Amino acid sequence: MKGGEGAEKEAVKAIELEAEIERLPVDLLAFIFSLISSFKDLAQASGVCRKWRRGVEESLARKERLSFAGWKVDDESTARVVRAAYNLKELDISRSCWGCQITDGGLYKISLTKCVGNLLSISLWGMAGITDKGVIQLVTRANSLQHLNVGGTFITDDSLYAIASSCPQIKRQRSEQGNPAAKECLPKQRDGILAANLLPWPRYKSITLKSHSKTHVC
Repeated sequence: MKGGEGAEKEAVKAIELEAEIERLPVDLLAFIFSLISSFKDLAQASGVCRKWRRGVEESLARKERLSFAGWKVDDESTARVVRAAYNLKELDISRSCWGCQITDGGLYKISLTKCVGNLLSISLWGMAGITDKGVIQLVTRANSLQHLNVGGTFITDDSLYAIASSCPQIKRQRSEQGNPAAKECLPKQRDGILAANLLPWPRYKSITLKSHSKTHVC
């Protein structure tokens, strides 16, 4: 009997605690959720109830910096989070792991989000699954961009031309070819930079094209 009473008391305490949490204002919930770095945990929290979903959405809306480094994400999940973070200024979707599945489709979806025009920094380092098509779609809408990292990708001069014409505020671009298969892109990119007339930009500081064997600094 005592064991049954103890279990009943524990159940009552759990209900009371749940009721206390339910009374927390959305602002406070948003602050609490902003301390959570795991997107998986945030997704689970948003499924608890409507109020918690609002808290998660508000916490994302307040973010100015977002990094997917270390997480296994795909086009849809990445775009969904970026779409909710409409005050975003810095976006890092560098290679999160070898199983990362970000493609041109993901860059296209990100290019349609509200925050894209306010982004100051984007890192696409190591994203071997993207091409000129996705990069061009993204940079033509990210007109406030100042810093861009496309190292370890397979972009060509076409992307550099798009960056030159679409991102007048850019200060630094890094294109580091860590993959031996991409080494041949370096001289072509260097020629493309000069042809695109990147250097006279008033805010431009440097562009680095690097492989295992050599480094070009313009």
